[in-house]
Amino acid sequence: MNERARHWQYDELPGVDLLRARYVRKTFVRHTHENFVIAAIADGVEVFHHGGGDQYAGAGALALVNPDTPHTGRAGVPEGWRYGAVYPPADVVAEIAAETTTLRGTPGFVSPVMDDPYAAGLVHQVLRAADEGNALAADTLLRVAVTRLLRLNGGPMPRREVRTAGARIAARARGVLEERMARPPTLDRLAADLGTSPFALLRAFRDTYGMPPHAWLTDARVRRARRLLDTGTTPSEAAVTVGFTDQPHLNRHFSRMVGVPPGAYQRERKNVQDLG
Repeated sequence: MNERARHWQYDELPGVDLLRARYVRKTFVRHTHENFVIAAIADGVEVFHHGGGDQYAGAGALALVNPDTPHTGRAGVPEGWRYGAVYPPADVVAEIAAETTTLRGTPGFVSPVMDDPYAAGLVHQVLRAADEGNALAADTLLRVAVTRLLRLNGGPMPRREVRTAGARIAARARGVLEERMARPPTLDRLAADLGTSPFALLRAFRDTYGMPPHAWLTDARVRRARRLLDTGTTPSEAAVTVGFTDQPHLNRHFSRMVGVPPGAYQRERKNVQDLG
């Protein structure tokens, strides 16, 4: 069974990433998204590690992941899974929540899996409308889908307070890694510069961000590479800029987090800009 995926944007849904894919052997490593993930399973089963355990989403269910939440992804059955997904930015979801729900604060999804064939159908209709260039339908259906999901499975997202000493050290370490993304220090050097031990830093970072520093750095590099590709930087230039050794190194990590190679990702972005 062939794997295929298309990751694109539609100008009339600004900032919303769109994905349609069938995966069989694909494994998504632990990663995060800046936007919400609303993935509607059409057939098969997706398994993703989220919140300390494996979550299973089958046909008619939705996988729902809040921004900056570490998760993985893989097939839960031999035939894999087929799905369509929309990735709305946090400000779009907050705007919809304020207008159509009683949620206050920063809204988010409470449960990572929701069995709702009607909402799943709405997500597939958003993708179809975007494909057909039907801006009114795409925008309307996205808002209806998000409203339904928030009303049935929404709540205020917990605020990440940097209160403990460990969390403060983790935040400082993250700042160093963001500044020195292309040439990061070793764990030993990073810990010494922050006045702590390597294992104490490792524990604090994992507790605060859900993954160790090296995994967080790879995730951050792919995020930054996406932004560079969006502005027209070539994949080979983006790879070196964010700190990967070469383009194949970027290709491997990019595909395991975004779902498509950087070249295919950029071609879809360029097509959108050419049509605008």
